[in-house]
Parts: sequence; structure tokens; C-alpha cells
Amino acid sequence: MPLALGTFIVPLIVACAMFMENVDATVIVTSLPVLARDLGHDPITLKLAVTAYVIGLGVFIPICGWVADRFGSRTVFRTAIGIFLVGSLMSAASTSLPMFVFARFVQGIGGAMMVPVGRIIIFRSVPKSEFIRAVNYLTVPALLGPVIGPPLGGFITTYLHWRLIFLINIPIGILGIWLANRHIQNVREADPGRLDWTGFVLSAGGASLFMLGLSLVGGPLVSTSTSVGMCLIGTLLLGTYWLYARRVELPVLDLRLLRIPSFHASVLGGSLFRIGLGAVPFLLPLALQEGLGMTAFAAGAITCASAFGAIFMKSFASRVLAHYGFRKVLMVNAAFAGLVIAVYGSFIPGTPHWLIWCVVLVGGIFPSLQFTSLNSLAYADIPGRDVGRATSVASVIQQISLGLGVTIAGLVLQLSHDLQGHPTIVWTDFWPAFLVVGLFSVCSIPVTARLPHDAGDELARGHRGQTS
Repeated sequence: MPLALGTFIVPLIVACAMFMENVDATVIVTSLPVLARDLGHDPITLKLAVTAYVIGLGVFIPICGWVADRFGSRTVFRTAIGIFLVGSLMSAASTSLPMFVFARFVQGIGGAMMVPVGRIIIFRSVPKSEFIRAVNYLTVPALLGPVIGPPLGGFITTYLHWRLIFLINIPIGILGIWLANRHIQNVREADPGRLDWTGFVLSAGGASLFMLGLSLVGGPLVSTSTSVGMCLIGTLLLGTYWLYARRVELPVLDLRLLRIPSFHASVLGGSLFRIGLGAVPFLLPLALQEGLGMTAFAAGAITCASAFGAIFMKSFASRVLAHYGFRKVLMVNAAFAGLVIAVYGSFIPGTPHWLIWCVVLVGGIFPSLQFTSLNSLAYADIPGRDVGRATSVASVIQQISLGLGVTIAGLVLQLSHDLQGHPTIVWTDFWPAFLVVGLFSVCSIPVTARLPHDAGDELARGHRGQTS
């Protein structure tokens, strides 16, 4: 394989797979109300589908590196795309809520393997002199997915049928598997070492049971005692893992890394922030459609405005960090982000669509800056040998936080709806949910306030050098 071909083709293959995963994660949110009615449930119950996808992502991320080393990166990458496609077909064919939730969980497993292993493939396939250029391809899916996904999902739902949303992945995935066979080498490690299966079962089982149990509370699928029991068993397993991981040399998730102040602030403070922001992609399209009576397409066209705000901020984030420093940016920006989320709850029937679009546009600026800051600060004091383990811990906690955001928003919305006694969901049901998840973002401030005033200054100076 010619060097130039590998430099461009391999990153593009991985970028296309990531684009498929990014679009799929955002395309569904505008379809939830229509999808829920077709499956015979209220839209709030569909939080289960979003949570199931995030759980599939979160619990399988820690083992993807070992699996790629053991079976070969190309084999795992192709298999991950295949699992994702199977989940897509199952989603399109679903006739009941349990089947749809399971299908989304399968998709999450595929996505969990597809994206990290894709990054490993690029690291192993591209010359170091071209590495930064190749990695730039991977920023495209992250930027375009939230722009294209909501309006695309809304258009298909409004003018075609929501099942077609999941069939979009099929030709892209098949092409990705074919190209991977031709252009990606099946690199593996001779001795990948031993996987911490005990730790994986405890952490994955605990997180899955806790998250699913919390999502099922008050829902029609299981009794309250069953959902609470799942939460308790999940909590017990997670507590057992915490004790177990302290005594193992190389646990699947090394929680001892949280003792590093900058990593602690980034991961735990960032988790509170992500709970607030993770709820918005679920809550906002629901409010626009069920509360304000918009079509799925109109809601998607407004929801994607936040992605434009995020893209705009990315060009200024390094300058802001260089000027103000990590600690001040994380604190002030979290307050603004929480305020904007709360403002989303003030939209009422008759609010001009252009005004809502502008508010959502501004609302995308603050998460973009916060995530850039958090992701940069996370590795400020991590030794090079621990970067892989730190990435696993951060990724899992991030995904669980996003899932918790959806679950908490759904619970508050359901409670607000029940207390107000409306026969259907109306616009006044939404403001308590937006207020609560906005407060979660604000609650990250005390965590980041514990950072030293010069936290991450070396990185900030580096940012200044890049942008001057």
C-alpha cells in the first residue's frame, strides 16, 4: 500500500465510520415523539432508548484496546461496524419499546468499539509526520454530525418515515467494511496481556443495572420495586468494584487516577456539567414538538443551531484559555451554560422561531468552550504511561454522565407533568426539567474552584503559542 494512499484513505475510512456514529446519535432525537407514538408509549418513556445507547457505549469502551490487540484492529473495526449495522436494522424493524431499546443497546456496543479502535488504526497506520494532518479528518464527523443529524432526522420523520433513519447507515457501513478489507492492515499485539475480566463484569454490570433501573423508575415496563432493585444491585456492584480496583495492579478502570487534582476536576466537575448538557439533545426537541407544536423538521432545524455555535467557539477557545486560564474559564463558563439551559424552559407558544434559533445558537457556544477546556485539562498532569488508562476512566464516566442527564431530565419532566395533572405533555411541563439540569451545570463550579489558580498554565501557554 503506497504511503500517500494510507495517509489519506485510512483516516477517511475511520472518519466515515465516526460520521455514521455521530449522525446516528443525533438523528434520533428529533424523531422520538413520533417514534414513541408508533410504539404505543409517551415520548418521555423513549429516554430509555437514548440511555440504552449511551450504556452500550460506556461499558464497552474500556476493553476495546485490549480486544483490538488480541484479535487485530481491522477484525475488530469491521466487526464493530457489522454490530452497528445489525443494531440499525433491528431499530428499523422494531415493533415494541423493549425491542427498540435492545436494538439501541446493540448499536451502542458497535459504536463503543468502532470509534476508539478507529483511532488506534490511525495511530498505527499513519506516519508520525502526517499524524496531525490525519487526525484533523476525525474532527469533521464531530463537527458535522450535530449539524446534519437533527434536521435530517426531522425531515425524514416529517415527510417520510422514522424507520428510514436507521437504514441510512446500511450502505455507508457496507462500504466501510469493504474499504477496511482493502486498505487497513490487521495489526495485533503478540502478547496483549491479561484483561481484568472481574473488574469489567463488576463495572459494566453495575453501571448498566444502575442506569437502566433509574431510567425505568415510574415507567410502564417494570414495577417500581423492580427498577429500584436494579438500582440497588447496580450500586452494590459498583461499590464492590471500587473496593476491588484498589487492590488490583491494573484494573480495567483505574480510579486511583482521580487523585490527580486536574484529572479529578476535569472528570468529576465535567461529569456534573455533562449531566446538564447531556439532557439538552433529548429535552429540547421534545419541548419544541410536544410543548410548542413544531414539526420534527422544524425542531431539528432549530436544534442544530447549537452545533453552529460550537463550531464558532472552537476557533476562539484556545485564545480564551490563554488569556483567562483554565480555572476561571471553567467556573464562569459553567454558570453561563447553566443559565442558557434554564432559559430554554422559558420558551412559550408564540415565541418567534428566529429568536429560539438565536438562543440555541448562543447555547452551543458555552458547551464547546467547556468541553475544550475539560478535555485539555484532563491530561495536564497525567504521566505518559497512564494516558491510555486515564482515557478509559474519563470516557466511561463521561458517557454515564450523559446518560444520567437524559434520565434525570426525563424523571423531572414526568414528575412535573404528573403534578400539574395535564392529560398530555404541554409547554409548562418543561421549565422545571430545564431548570434542574441547568443547575447541574452550575454545580460543577465548586469542584473546579478547588483547582490551583495556575492549573494547566503550561497547556494555556502552549495554546497561546499556537494562536499567536
